[in-house]
Amino acid sequence: MAKIIVVTSGKGGVGKTTTSAAIGTGLAMQGHRTIIIDFDVGLRNLDLIMGCERRVVYDFVNVINGEASLSQAVIKDKRTDNLYILAASQTRDKDALTQEGVQKVLDELSTNYDFIVCDSPAGIEKGAQMALYFADEAIVVTNPEVSSVRDSDRILGILQSKSKRAEQGKEPIKEHLLITRYNPSRVNDGEMLSVSDVEDILAIPLLGVIPESEAVLKASNQGAPVILDSQATAGQAYSDAVQRLLGDEIGHRFLNVEKKGFFKRLLGASA
Repeated sequence: MAKIIVVTSGKGGVGKTTTSAAIGTGLAMQGHRTIIIDFDVGLRNLDLIMGCERRVVYDFVNVINGEASLSQAVIKDKRTDNLYILAASQTRDKDALTQEGVQKVLDELSTNYDFIVCDSPAGIEKGAQMALYFADEAIVVTNPEVSSVRDSDRILGILQSKSKRAEQGKEPIKEHLLITRYNPSRVNDGEMLSVSDVEDILAIPLLGVIPESEAVLKASNQGAPVILDSQATAGQAYSDAVQRLLGDEIGHRFLNVEKKGFFKRLLGASA
């Protein structure tokens, strides 16, 4: 049976889809058969970041409505073995996702995959609640700013009270904290919350800290998950996060301002 992981947040624009793409790709790169599902009906973006937008013929809602089979709708990633994508509909609204329909799709997928990564829309409306309802684990994505962290705290309350596990009195969803767009220099200047600040507020285990990086935007524009860019700090940080998700104990990087070496300081002074 597959492990279902929801990537969620209270606030939009924090990097959920970037994270879903990176984590899903990273799991597949480790040899795990993985599918990423876009739950953001009406505003789909996962197919763009995965670079498969032109290959979408049928979508998640088509499968739920019996208009297409999973084999017709699921797209195999061209870059990474073991990786598959199920796009959201661009033309339907969130009410197209029913609990019964979503469960049927997830049950069918669970027999063929090791991991199902659910890319949730932002907020607490129906699409977001549907994405987290069946989850075994949750990656809560937040930027290091007060409004984003506050909204993530609200999502934690929903995870703990409105999931299927909560309703059935089972072991709670395992929660992970992922901080994105982290800039140590801005933290030092008091413009951004520190990692410890965010941890103190949300009080869930830290999965990873993704540094602010132009490589993320570049990767999105190219339709390639940033984790494939092994030279980028963001790509390296996502790789570390995947290892932690799989149970490895790895220290956190990119938390402090990088000290310039002698030649870098020399070149900076002469510039």
